Amino acid sequence: MSAEMLRDAETRMKKSLEAAANDFATLRTGRANAAILDSVKVEYYGQPMTIASVAAVSVPESRTLLIAPWEKNMLGPIEKAILKSDLGLNPNNDGQNIRLNIPPLTEQRRKEFVKQLAGKAEAARVALRNLRRDAIEQYKKDDTNTEDDIKRAEKDVQKLLDKYIAELEAMHKIKEGELLEV
Repeated sequence: MSAEMLRDAETRMKKSLEAAANDFATLRTGRANAAILDSVKVEYYGQPMTIASVAAVSVPESRTLLIAPWEKNMLGPIEKAILKSDLGLNPNNDGQNIRLNIPPLTEQRRKEFVKQLAGKAEAARVALRNLRRDAIEQYKKDDTNTEDDIKRAEKDVQKLLDKYIAELEAMHKIKEGELLEV
């Protein structure tokens, strides 16, 4: 396989792994993490924006998120967006900032999050396999490649896939450990 095509496949697999890492970060563990708010959208002058786009989000304590909007008129919309989200968190608005207290997870909720994590990990595996298939199909389209070249390319791309699947599994195990940690 040409080095350029292999590099392209590797770049795509890296991006897929980064997307999976971002997806994993949105799952709430027992401690505060600003990434859990990434999926929450708030209306800002008619445009849906992430909370991080309209406010500073910090973690003053291990189980508390502090949201400091850049414009005070955004307190209400941010509070409403958090209440509408499926995070199950109750915002405390003090007129200046919004505090989110992250309650410890129940055993049932932990198991639910582990199932969600497994689904996200499987989706990432499928994405990586699709990238492998696309890379091989692209290589097969080039008529100058022999059968031996194609077999060698398949082996190279498979090695690449195995490497990124192993990284994904490691990330999955770490996140699962965080979710099950009491």
